[in-house]
Amino acid sequence: MTESSTIDAFVRGLPKAELHVHLQGAASVPTVLELARRYPEAGVPTEEQGLRDFYKFTDFAHFIEVYISVNRLVQTATDVRDLVIGLGRDLTEVNVRYAEVTVTPDSHLLMGIAPDALADALTSGRARVLEAYGVELAWVFDIPGELGLQSGIRTIEWAESNLPEHSVGFGLGGPEEGVPRDMFEEVFWRARDLGLRSVPHAGETTGPQSIRDSIDVLGAVRIGHGIAAASAPALMDDLVARDIVLEVCPTSNICTRAVAEMKDHPFNVLRDAGVRVTLNSDDPGMFDTDLNREYLVAHKDFGLDRAALTDLARESVRASFASDGTRARILAEIDDYEVQEALND
Repeated sequence: MTESSTIDAFVRGLPKAELHVHLQGAASVPTVLELARRYPEAGVPTEEQGLRDFYKFTDFAHFIEVYISVNRLVQTATDVRDLVIGLGRDLTEVNVRYAEVTVTPDSHLLMGIAPDALADALTSGRARVLEAYGVELAWVFDIPGELGLQSGIRTIEWAESNLPEHSVGFGLGGPEEGVPRDMFEEVFWRARDLGLRSVPHAGETTGPQSIRDSIDVLGAVRIGHGIAAASAPALMDDLVARDIVLEVCPTSNICTRAVAEMKDHPFNVLRDAGVRVTLNSDDPGMFDTDLNREYLVAHKDFGLDRAALTDLARESVRASFASDGTRARILAEIDDYEVQEALND
């Protein structure tokens, strides 16, 4: 067996958690095609090659345009529930035991889905995923930054009235340029009053200041992406001192042109500085990736061996907002897997 095939098998068998995956962006090509044929008026391609071409992004702004188009395919609570169940099926295929799934409530509300129906769809979909696939899901609700403060207000008001069980975080997505973090300061304080931890995107397509603002103004305890911190040694030192975790998504960064080539990705700069980093797939359906492929990128492009990949898997569990029992269970699975693999060598 070649080294490539053995590392592929090792990654497939490694128990994992994922902390940065968007519900809509995770929808597989077959799932999106089914929705596109259900709602052809949305203008999303209804044939596989056309959809794959649709997912060839020129830059981050183009990605946002496509993402909004796909959002128009999610028109009912049943569509939301189907997305949740499809995500659970895909996660179990890459050996994910626990995932914190980012949902953008305002996008669904603006499509006419009733507030309580949206919450019910998430709850029933989660229960089905746990029963059918054994994958535990938790919810992170984010604001689409391009829609401004009013979207933030609608999002937090929905959460205050309809918060499903197993809700753990509150974020801010969409474009960073022209969307100052301090615009949403009060909204994030209200989210913390609900027990939701602050996990905004920052430092993906703009410089380090958006990360600094997310920490100082929004009280971030994790940062979505955060790769711009690699250009600011003092900020990296601060991330280490404050124990703030970065949710790094390498393939996503290449697809949206946030990073030109994988050899230029700052993953190792961050890791070597002692910053806590996790691996994530972000929008795997749109980027033709999954969490196993992200671990293989870490091996092939960043030089991580089996021990380092195993430590990355542990880091995602430790950095999660899962219950103590869930964290202990998955960490024990990872430990057992590591021992068994060593015995098999």
